[in-house]
Amino acid sequence: MIEFFDLRRSHDPLRSSFHNVLDRVIDSSEYVLGSTVNEFETEFADFCQSKFCIGTNSGTSALHLALEACGISAGDEVITTPMTFIATSAAISYLGAIPVFVDVDPLTWNIDPDKIESAITPRTKAIMPVHLHGLMADMPKIMQIAKAHNLKVVEDSAQSHGASIDGIVSSGFGDASGYSFYPGKNLGALGEAGAVVTNSEEISDRVRLMRNWGSPARYVHTEVAFNYRMEGIQGGFLNVKLPHMKKWTAERMAIARKYTDGLTEHGIQCPSVPKGFEHVFHVFAILSQNREMLTKNFALRKIGSGVHYPIPVHLQAAYKNLGHNVGSFPVAERLASSFFSLPIFPGMTEEEIDLVIQTVVDTEKPE
Repeated sequence: MIEFFDLRRSHDPLRSSFHNVLDRVIDSSEYVLGSTVNEFETEFADFCQSKFCIGTNSGTSALHLALEACGISAGDEVITTPMTFIATSAAISYLGAIPVFVDVDPLTWNIDPDKIESAITPRTKAIMPVHLHGLMADMPKIMQIAKAHNLKVVEDSAQSHGASIDGIVSSGFGDASGYSFYPGKNLGALGEAGAVVTNSEEISDRVRLMRNWGSPARYVHTEVAFNYRMEGIQGGFLNVKLPHMKKWTAERMAIARKYTDGLTEHGIQCPSVPKGFEHVFHVFAILSQNREMLTKNFALRKIGSGVHYPIPVHLQAAYKNLGHNVGSFPVAERLASSFFSLPIFPGMTEEEIDLVIQTVVDTEKPE
């Protein structure tokens, strides 16, 4: 059996360290925020080559607060992509703002910067690119557009921990970024957690205030805000895992290279990585010609698989009020009908990788 993502292979060697975190938090009674979260915020900001990190209770909360701190409010428009998890658009909607979708590039699968300017209106206040699957959107082009139109940029970095463009890591371009530490992420907590990362002291201060009931001091509340605080135990667990990120990311990249080498020679489309971009492969998706059969064959050979995401956001019932239909964003729709995600996680063996490759080839290119 090959799991789609076998967390135990990463977690088992760290069990004693996890238990030490539990003991520390119980001994200190710092169950919400506290020293473990402070330490993680410092270390993760350094990992992101940024000045500030503010821990939250989820990645969705991080996106919500990042947008709020950038001044997004009811009636504003935020340009984003329909090829993402619904949390991206939900964070916009929480503020009463309107997600404005732009189709994606057929090679990178990220928001197509050449289509952004035509979507800008007088109500547009921000762009929220999503770094899908661990590959950053074309941030240099996006930042040029944002600067020309005086727009804020909030990066959805939920899947791109450590990804980079010409050495500048995810969260190093925009005004702020939101990270998710959902357990299955490249850096995952042992539960829910997230963070806002920014180089702006003003945004950092705003997010810290708004994640904690709008309270600059205990029992003092300057405005209605949120309970979006990171738990102390999750900060501690993330502290244990963060030093291993470099090694784990290198393993993901090595697996991705083997997949790419083994599949592209059979004409199977794998992720395209532009020059200067470093993909961290939270997901390794191919474009399948026969996804239903591929899913069945993976199940028969006891191999985990996934589909990210079968219904693009603009076709979700939750956003039917925006008036989009099939054909509104054809590239995203084509990808949604073709994406098939292969297992990729630290600790995969050569035999497992070979079996995955052979199963794909046997199904997609049968003799």
